[in-house]
Amino acid sequence: MSNILIISEQTARAHNLKTILSFIGEECVAVSFSESMVSLKTQGVFDAVLIDGDVAELVDDVVSKFPQNPFVVVGSSMPLNEERPNIVGHLVEPVTYPVLTQMLHRCQEYLRLRPNTKISGASKTRLFRSLVGKSEQIQSVRHLIEQVAQSEANVLVLGESGTGKEVIARNVHFLSNRKDGPFVPVNCGAIPGELLESELFGHEKGSFTGAVNSRKGRFELAEGGTLFLDEIGDMPLQMQVKLLRVLQERLYERVGGVKPIKCDVRIIAATHRELENMIADGKFREDLYYRLNVFPIESPALRERKEDIPLLLQELIARLERESEQSLKFTESAINSLVEHQWPGNVRELSNLVERLMILFPNQVIDVPDLPIKYQYTDGDSFKPDYPEALLEREALLSLYGESPADLNGQAMSQPLEKNSVPSPLTSDGMNLKEYLSELEISLINQALEQQEGVVARAAEALGMRRTTLVEKMRKYGIVKD
Repeated sequence: MSNILIISEQTARAHNLKTILSFIGEECVAVSFSESMVSLKTQGVFDAVLIDGDVAELVDDVVSKFPQNPFVVVGSSMPLNEERPNIVGHLVEPVTYPVLTQMLHRCQEYLRLRPNTKISGASKTRLFRSLVGKSEQIQSVRHLIEQVAQSEANVLVLGESGTGKEVIARNVHFLSNRKDGPFVPVNCGAIPGELLESELFGHEKGSFTGAVNSRKGRFELAEGGTLFLDEIGDMPLQMQVKLLRVLQERLYERVGGVKPIKCDVRIIAATHRELENMIADGKFREDLYYRLNVFPIESPALRERKEDIPLLLQELIARLERESEQSLKFTESAINSLVEHQWPGNVRELSNLVERLMILFPNQVIDVPDLPIKYQYTDGDSFKPDYPEALLEREALLSLYGESPADLNGQAMSQPLEKNSVPSPLTSDGMNLKEYLSELEISLINQALEQQEGVVARAAEALGMRRTTLVEKMRKYGIVKD
């Protein structure tokens, strides 16, 4: 089947294009407009379609019916139709090699960057859920993972701490031919240098003090699968030499052993360090670097893809909902405030924040004032509730007699007041209950402040009310502590 389709009614033009394309090694076929429909329906997708631009109506008809194909208009300078984005460019005659190759590259990019259909829907879903976002940076990471997963090439994942380098490594493994094998992670920075060799290659019984039994290493445990070497930049130099030998010869020996063991393991390494600077300083072997850096993937920092923060919040909340059966919501102002933050801890910092807020405000809506101060970049809702006077009086009366305030829905008190609990009998002339309660309340507040030496928090505790409630009452009555 031909790679490139030429659609033209001009015999000379079609012949010239076929000659040039054949010269540069491309297989092509030329058809008329009437024949083009059959060719496009039969083959489906061509690497490129070169089409006569002299008849705009025919061009538009063909282009609109086959959006999966990239088209290059030949011999016309008519403007590109924004409604036909699969027209990727123009070829003006006489056709030159530089312009032709540029147009073919555009067609290649049109096909390369379109939604990939080679990976199953379940795999794509899992890949999306673990690498959440719609930014250009995260889409590029997904594409690189898809490209390298099926190969056996070593992968080096680079990026700051907390950006999800292990997530990238797991996705490479999950989409590879080794997905049924084990995925074994090792943090090279968390294991002391003198123990790292035994951890990676295993040891024989009696090979060193404390080796009471033989033990398999991580290479042996990862046989047939993937070994993820996290923080490879923290690996001591002497271990770098031994790792290089394994990568070159695909053989290793246990500590204290003499029998070579074959190694069928794919290596994915990751680091937040600048390895090239470490090479210049003599802290990392250059030959090992080039063994590992066959296919580098940059894990973007969160501050470089802030448009992904709303989606990340949604995903992090969904994960916590499955674990704790509690939820969380954010106002638009709160999300905008979080987008302004620089996120030095990247996605890990965002995850920790969501977990903290879930503990503090379960099943609630988070606004800017609810966020820790360092995340407050915008103004939230300045709403302060104002309660009906009758409710405030009722709360004051209940507080005087040591009763728990009724809830704000106006439910009755849990226990009715006894007749003998009234501090002063009602006279025959009657009384102004509101004024009487206010005077009594002022008197008790002053007594409490005097007893507690003006400490409002302790005075509120003595009166059996919240500190904020006491502050509001002091403001209402104009009481100033000494």
